[in-house]
Amino acid sequence: MSTFSISKKQQESVHILQLHGELDAHTAPDLEQEILKLMDSKCYNIVVNFSTLDYISSAGLGVFMAYIEELRDLGGDIKLTDMKPSVYNVFDLLGFPTLYDIVDAEQQAVAKFINTE
Repeated sequence: MSTFSISKKQQESVHILQLHGELDAHTAPDLEQEILKLMDSKCYNIVVNFSTLDYISSAGLGVFMAYIEELRDLGGDIKLTDMKPSVYNVFDLLGFPTLYDIVDAEQQAVAKFINTE
């Protein structure tokens, strides 16, 4: 059984999800639930911090693909940050860096939202 958890915090209008452990087919619904909760609460500026994520599968990637267009249509976005090289390689292999704003540090991602408000 995979270990996975999500820590949440907020900085101004930006909601930050810190992913811990392994994001795979068994744990992807947990992330999906968190994103849906934010969207239901009209929170559309989301930063996902990957610094403590050890593994991501295609099911985990699918969660991001499922909601990015809707979030952008609502005026928000998902920014990805603090990826370990092994996690970044999975995103890079599938061309995600051209679809998503992937930055080195959480505060950089937060600043991109705050400086455009």
